[in-house]
Amino acid sequence: MTEPYPPIEPYDRGMLDVGDGNLVYWEVCGNPHGKPALVVHGGPGSGCTERARRNFDPARYRIVLFDQRGCGRSTPHVADPTTDLRANTTAHLVADMERLRTHLGIDRWLLFGGSWGSTLILAYAEQHPARVSEIVIPSVTTSRRREIDWLYRGAGRFFPEQWQRFREGVPAAERDGDLLTAYAALMADPDPAVRERAAARWCAWEDTVLSLEPHGAPDVYGGRPWAARQALVRICAHYFSHGAWLEEGALLRDAGRLAGIPGVLVHGRLDLSTPLETAWELARAWPGAELTVIDDAGHKGSAATRDVVIGALDRFAGAAGA
Repeated sequence: MTEPYPPIEPYDRGMLDVGDGNLVYWEVCGNPHGKPALVVHGGPGSGCTERARRNFDPARYRIVLFDQRGCGRSTPHVADPTTDLRANTTAHLVADMERLRTHLGIDRWLLFGGSWGSTLILAYAEQHPARVSEIVIPSVTTSRRREIDWLYRGAGRFFPEQWQRFREGVPAAERDGDLLTAYAALMADPDPAVRERAAARWCAWEDTVLSLEPHGAPDVYGGRPWAARQALVRICAHYFSHGAWLEEGALLRDAGRLAGIPGVLVHGRLDLSTPLETAWELARAWPGAELTVIDDAGHKGSAATRDVVIGALDRFAGAAGA
């Protein structure tokens, strides 16, 4: 079993002005002369974590992490319901990543991230393939509307009682309509009690979908601190109620643009949140990608998932790309 690398602290950090009144937090750790790698967190709205740094050999990588607009240490924070989300879209985040690359003087970088992070990685790489050396994705999603509908409606066939509670978290008149838009409205309500009830229902549902997995904490969503939970739910509802502003199926359709970029996809067979089908489709559409299916893992991963991820990052550490 591969152990994570020891904890490390950033040697540089800052707040990048990306326009629209937003400042994006970034940090760099590891070897200042190492191979550049960007960690793209999930959620959307989860923020970067210290744990993500430990997938990389700090002697060989220059590891860049950032908090996407509105979450983590970026400002303004969307836990404040007055924070405007109109300038927080997938296109804005792709532009922020490119602005950060330029700011740090990086020519090409490896991209690492899963879940929502994989959607953002694919959107960036298909737009800027010349700036990407390799990609490593645990837990693949492309945020198609069919994937979003599965997570927030279709998976309810496995957990009908819990999905009913999720559905009943919005006003009665909206329960047979667009639940995500209804939740987005609740998360912008000026009453903190309304926002907290909505966030609690949302996180309870997300945790339920992952509850059959044999590994990982039982409260990945609900156990977050108040502000982090508020930001996660508000940004998720905002993005997914708009289909992440992506043409349906575009990331799979345009995966040929990734030809020449080595990719490692790692996906748990037990993942009810983002079923294996999407990872399989992406591996078939992306020339040069390799898919490893972990039989004992779901969305939260396992020791076997970590073995493959760290193995891939160690392998790519010696490849040209700085």
